[in-house]
Amino acid sequence: MPRRGRLHHHVYVVELGDEVWNNGRFRRCNPDYRLGMPLVYVGMTGLDPDVRFDKHKAGIQANTFVRDHGLRLRPDLYAVYNPMPYRAACEMEVELGIALREKGYGVWQA
Repeated sequence: MPRRGRLHHHVYVVELGDEVWNNGRFRRCNPDYRLGMPLVYVGMTGLDPDVRFDKHKAGIQANTFVRDHGLRLRPDLYAVYNPMPYRAACEMEVELGIALREKGYGVWQA
């Protein structure tokens, strides 16, 4: 199978601890956040989401919010979409972030 047609990319969602809301940058990016809704990071990877989460937590190519505040993966929010081609994963990362924000989630995307 040609490389670009391979289905090995994933979108993933990491639940963040409530303390991330104390970060002004995070708050400014989420003006429509509804109190009590989850705070999450939405990402895309060519790795298994479990491996990618472990790398974030270890500080390897890590997003600071995930490294410092990441609690757990939320496969209930992303597993239905995976795996997919690279281009589709790039688009789905953005779409998923928008959809979660519309539901009132606090969302961070790289």
